[in-house]
Amino acid sequence: MRFSTGAKLAVAFLPVLCASGIPAQNSAVPYQDIAAQILKKGLREQGAYQTLLRIVSAGPRLTGSPQAENAVQIMAQHMRELGFENVRTEPTTVSHWVRGAKAEGRILSRRFGNLPVPVCALGGSIATDPKGITAPLLEVRSLEELQQVGARAKGKIIFFNRALDPTYLDTFPAYGEAAWQRSRGAIEAARAGGVAAVVRSLTLEINDSPHTGTMAYDPAVPKIPAIAISTRGAERLSEILQKDPGTRFHFKTSCRTLEPVVAHNVMGEIRGSEKPEEVIAVGGHLDSWDLSVGANDDGAGCAQSIEALRLIRELGLKPRRTIRAVLFMDEENGGTGGRDYARSPNRKGEKPIAAIESDRGGFLPLGIGAGAQGAVFDRIKSWEPLFRTMGLHWIRPGGGGVDIAPLADAGAVLMGLVTDSQRYFEVHHSGLDTMDKVNARELELGATAMALMIYLVSQEF
Repeated sequence: MRFSTGAKLAVAFLPVLCASGIPAQNSAVPYQDIAAQILKKGLREQGAYQTLLRIVSAGPRLTGSPQAENAVQIMAQHMRELGFENVRTEPTTVSHWVRGAKAEGRILSRRFGNLPVPVCALGGSIATDPKGITAPLLEVRSLEELQQVGARAKGKIIFFNRALDPTYLDTFPAYGEAAWQRSRGAIEAARAGGVAAVVRSLTLEINDSPHTGTMAYDPAVPKIPAIAISTRGAERLSEILQKDPGTRFHFKTSCRTLEPVVAHNVMGEIRGSEKPEEVIAVGGHLDSWDLSVGANDDGAGCAQSIEALRLIRELGLKPRRTIRAVLFMDEENGGTGGRDYARSPNRKGEKPIAAIESDRGGFLPLGIGAGAQGAVFDRIKSWEPLFRTMGLHWIRPGGGGVDIAPLADAGAVLMGLVTDSQRYFEVHHSGLDTMDKVNARELELGATAMALMIYLVSQEF
């Protein structure tokens, strides 16, 4: 069904709105005209890209770093300049891991020689001895395979070489299936008697750029150092091991975990004209990994959230409920920013209605996932034709993200912007996540879709 006028859209909304007790007159707002205004203004001005430039000017924003806190101040000032209301920061205590000097990795083969390979420490890892660690290797592609080798794992560097499955159209399930080797590789390697873990980078690309990411330890087993190896390096290492099983590996890292520090979420809003205590949050996470400026992960989501409010404000729209852009800290290393936002004393007296998160990069938006059921989901789904006029294809069940998940306990409907994932894991957690990987129009299309969604929720929930 296609809508050509706001009046036709109002008719489509009428049964749902009446059933929910919302006054019928609210449905007479000409949303199709508003959608067109948001889209035109966004594509003409491309404010999301300009905001993203400000974010990345702070540099890599590793949780707990001075650069991350500098980005908080830059964004607070930016939101004030844009005329947002109640611009403020809220504290959250975060872990503080530092990488130290660049990691070194070498394949040591009697047959093929001493070959350097690109590696990087995994986030949260302990360091090696100052001289590094050198040991024979055991290559595995699954946890079951590691468990079956028994005593052969003792004293070895465990090489986790599971590649992402390229047959998925959406690359996120492929990532999810393989991510255990990064997050739990050191635990499982130590449990098997290994002395270190080398993990294939989680990307479909074959290149020389290692991808970092957070990892965990288990107090029940010894802590061992863990690194990621580039996919080309992993392919080369595997090939050499097949031809020279006695190959050893050497790597050296100097990372360490410091004392926790107080960091901050930063936010600004447009106060609701009728129900200001009811809040719709839109956000992304301001922290990034330290190998790049995190343009897509997740500077893009932060820039889109600010842009969504800017578009609504400058078009002179008056949301009935408060809409708030929140740039969360510490999504990459524990999620404390999202949890502390939800339980902050500043939420007293507020009613979280909905929250939408963007954390899949600034790529072409495909649709919106909505974590609602029954009549609430049907209401959101009924807006799908509007989003098609903005280039999106669907509204589907499911949605949310690490940062907004804690708001579900307070009754908020969680949503997520879903982008084309084909290029996301090329840059994810690597040194390649830079501004040249962002298309300004694609980034802006995501921002305009988020602006329309939060405005519709503010008017029709």
